[in-house]
Parts: sequence; C-alpha cells; structure tokens
Amino acid sequence: MMLKKSGSKDNNPAEKRDISHDKFIKQSAQELANILSFWQSNTIDNSFSGFYGRRDHFNRLIPKAHKGIILNTRILWSFSAAGNFYGNNQYLEICGRAFSYLKDKFKDEEYGGVYWMVDYKGFPSITRKQTYAQAFTIYSLAEYHKYSRDQNALDWAFEIFYQLERIALDHNSGGYIECFTRDWESIEDMRLSEKDLNASKTMNTHLHILEAYTTLFEVSGNKKVGSALENLIHLVLDRFLREDGHFELFFSSEWNSLSTEISFGHDIEASWLLINAARELGNKELIIATESIAVSIADSFLKKALDSDYGVYNNMDLHTKQVDTDKHWWPQAEAIVGLLYVWNITGINKYLDIASGIWTFIEQTIIDKTNGEWFFRVNKEGVPYEKENKVGPWKCPYHNSRACMEIARLLKQPGLN
Repeated sequence: MMLKKSGSKDNNPAEKRDISHDKFIKQSAQELANILSFWQSNTIDNSFSGFYGRRDHFNRLIPKAHKGIILNTRILWSFSAAGNFYGNNQYLEICGRAFSYLKDKFKDEEYGGVYWMVDYKGFPSITRKQTYAQAFTIYSLAEYHKYSRDQNALDWAFEIFYQLERIALDHNSGGYIECFTRDWESIEDMRLSEKDLNASKTMNTHLHILEAYTTLFEVSGNKKVGSALENLIHLVLDRFLREDGHFELFFSSEWNSLSTEISFGHDIEASWLLINAARELGNKELIIATESIAVSIADSFLKKALDSDYGVYNNMDLHTKQVDTDKHWWPQAEAIVGLLYVWNITGINKYLDIASGIWTFIEQTIIDKTNGEWFFRVNKEGVPYEKENKVGPWKCPYHNSRACMEIARLLKQPGLN
C-alpha cells in the first residue's frame, strides 16, 4: 500500500518509510528513556505524597489539582512494566511509592474497590466505582507483583477481581456494567468522561478488563481468571466487533447499540490485546481467530484512520461519515503496536512500513521537543492544542511507554518474508 501526500518533498512518504529495524528500535528505546525520565522528574509530589495531578501543556505545575485513579494506576503500571522490560530494580522505589499511594489514598477499605478521584491532599473527592478504574487497578497491581513479587499487590488484585465478577458482571445478559455508587449500588450517570455516552456497557471498559485479566492470569495461572478471560474474549468478538472490522462503542444493558461512532485508536488497540489474551490462555482456536481478526481490523483501519502524513485520526461517525481529524497521542502509539503485530503474523512488509511512518510522524509532530513528553493532541495540520494537559487524569505514561517496549519486542521477532 502506497500512501500519497501532496505538498513538499520533505513530506514524501517514501522518505518516512526508510527506517531500518535497528534505527526503529534505537529511537523508540531512547524515547522510552525520555518518557520515564520526564515522569520521574516532573510528577513526584514531595509535599502531599504520591504524584501531582496535573501539569499543563507548557509543563507548568497546577499544584492543587485533584489526583485521578487512572493517572496513578498507569504510573504504577508503566514503571513496573519498564522494570520488567529492563530486568533490573531501578524502578522499585517509584513503584513502591505509587503502590503505597494507591493503597493509602484510593483503596476503599469499607466497600472495596478504588475511588475515582482524590484531592491534592489525598482525601476522596469522587467516590463512584467505575469498572474501568477497577480494571486498571488490577492491571497495575498484577504488573507490579510481577516486578516486585509483593504478595500484597496480588492479593489486592484478586480482591477487586472477585468483586467485579460478583457485582459488575451482568449474570443475566453478559458483559460488565460500567459504573456504581461507592457502595456498589446502581447509579444513573455511568459516563466515564463528559465525552462519553451514558451507556451501561462500553467497548472501552471491556477492552481494559481484558488486558487486566490477561496480566492477572499471566502472573497467577488462576483458573477462575482464565475462565473469565476466555469468556471476555468471546464477548468482545461476539458483541462489540462489527463485520467491517470496527468495534461498536456503546450499548444498553440489553445490548442495544447506542452509537454509530467508531474509535480508530480503540480498534487497533483491541486487535493486539485480543491476541495477547488468547496467547496467554494458550487457546489455539482463539489464537487463530484473533490473529485473523487482527489482520481484518488493520486493513479496515488503514482505509479510514490514516492521514497522508501518517498521523492517525481520532474517530469517525459511520452514519454521517464525519471524521474527527485531530490526532491524539495515544492512537499513534497503539497503531504502531497493532500494525507490528499484524506484520509479525503475515510477514507483509506494508504493515511494518506504515508503522515506521507513524513513528516518524510521532517523532516530528507529537513529541514535545521543548517541554518533554508527548502533546495530548494536534490538529490535522500538526499544530498542538495548548489547552490540553501534559500530565492529567487522562494524560499518563502508559500508551507511549508501552508502545516503545512493544516496538523493541516485536522488531526482534520479524514476520515471515
């Protein structure tokens, strides 16, 4: 597949694709180090413990910003995963800090699970129980246990797992309910963010339960986790995946679709997380199915999601055909990983070529060479939005650090040629 771009020779896609495996690995390895260094240097809160809740686009500290569970669990996951990736103890201290802050400030000792938000001093400010947040807590605790061998982290992960399976799992219609009150009762407004629909079941939450259960099964081998994970793979494929290679995003409790919007980042992220889950289970039938589906997803993704500069668009309404042409930081990262998975499966070099092109787009447009880390999003012309966070409830080191680690792993396992 050859993508063409009008304009100057500086934007020639052929030039963007001219990147060797070694260069790709070297650049992503350096960027991983840069990302981790940024978060170590700019986010540790020595006044009130834990990590700062927000830094703005220009990396200016907002000292009294509230602190979100997603930010804090993703910090723990990222540094734990980096420690496992490097195979050394250099991140044990910051991981211990992150784990302790989660346990001391976010854990609900009375009702179980974790709060959504605490204030800058660590007092609960939003106590609702988002299933998404419980999933990310499991994900981070399992990865931290893998790194530190702290049994307390694994025990807590299982506490939340059993609570989700008992309460959040819809035992009649299947799937996981999006949100609850602090004491796990029904709640009217289930939205994960203001941008989301008020839906009982969402693809986003199920996707992240999937990755959480995959890692929990990896570190424990627990049969109940394995069974839940296998059921979840089937659920995602049967309920969320469309015939055109995209995923439905929002459903009612009885599985009535509530939206015609697709998310390009979630599409491509799901493709490789499903493969990971199937491989961890060792289920040959599911491995074959998810690998085949990943190729279909990648091909659908390439038809709609890429700009001519290799930037990945945000989303599209399938009914109106309207595309949100903003390019958020995280779909760029997930696209590279998903395409490299498909390259490994198929041996078709176009997937590697396009992944390389996206990496070049990241290098040229998404990485903030002045203030560090990655811009939250840029517009179609590559101009950053200055009102977005550099650090915030949703701006975390998880997508980009994980992509850098996956690049190193996947490029050392080239596909068939």
